[in-house]
Amino acid sequence: METVLLVAEIQELKADPTVRAIGTVIEARLDKGKGAVATLLVQQGTLNVQDPIVVGNTFGRVRAMTNDLGRRVKVAGPSTPVSITGLNEAPMAGDHFAVYEDEKSARAAGEERAKRALMKQRQATQRVSLENLFDTLKAGELKSVNVIIKADVQGSVEALSASLQKIDVEGVKVTIVHSAVGAINESDVTLAEASNAFIVGFNVRPTPQARQQAEADDVEIRLHSIIYKVIEEMEEAMKGMLDPEFEEKVIGEAVIRETFKVSKVGTIGGFMVINGKVTRDSKVRVIRDGVVIYDGELASLKHYKDDVKEVTNGREGGLMIDGYNDIKTDDVIEAYVMEEIKR
Repeated sequence: METVLLVAEIQELKADPTVRAIGTVIEARLDKGKGAVATLLVQQGTLNVQDPIVVGNTFGRVRAMTNDLGRRVKVAGPSTPVSITGLNEAPMAGDHFAVYEDEKSARAAGEERAKRALMKQRQATQRVSLENLFDTLKAGELKSVNVIIKADVQGSVEALSASLQKIDVEGVKVTIVHSAVGAINESDVTLAEASNAFIVGFNVRPTPQARQQAEADDVEIRLHSIIYKVIEEMEEAMKGMLDPEFEEKVIGEAVIRETFKVSKVGTIGGFMVINGKVTRDSKVRVIRDGVVIYDGELASLKHYKDDVKEVTNGREGGLMIDGYNDIKTDDVIEAYVMEEIKR
């Protein structure tokens, strides 16, 4: 640290807090109530609430800022990390940001960047030159596994993409067709169907419309919460060794309508089943804004005051989740069982 300070003093490495802010994105995610949330590190200048800003290929106006303690702030100087809202989309970790003079110029710059990025992506797809012609022809002999990645935060997206592309199986390669933050939607399914890809969801769930479309288009969606399990499954599939003993079967969904906190007991969730059924012996996931918040087992299942083995579609009930009390209104409870399968 002393060496760093000495070098900074000798080379006069100082930030000017009087100019418009610039810096780097540390993390980004989508929040149900807030929309795109980006954690930024201010490296030059001062960032203010209401500043028009361009972040990577997205833009907006700083609606609110919170510091590393979770407290709302109105200004952030050099070397300050803050989380902001107000962007039209979630940026990528590592993107640079800059504050513009007005919202009109910020919008124009953001849209132009997004346009250039799209054109670059299209040009990179299946572009053949004399330099890569041999490699392209050789690649035609390989089997390619096309994958679409959706995850809860940008860091998970990047970690999964990097790990999958490092898989070394002779004669097979992994191609990441698309990767992004957020729930699996209909556009993802459409892209998977068109590119003959399957979808990997990490701590996210498909929307009901996306699930229906995936079933209709015969698009496979793999849902995970542990990165090494994704890698392990992919490697085994690419080696032709994939032989799972069990598969997950979703048997029902329910929506929490009301919650009750009971002293020395915990939180009871009053729910209505909107699809299928919820059984006492099923495993459950708590899903909030398409993101898996908790995965566990039921501690109790009731219909009115009676303990029951199941609650079916259209009926109401009460449940408690073993070891979890942070149930909130509008949470989706996904009930599933593990069934033994034969290949």
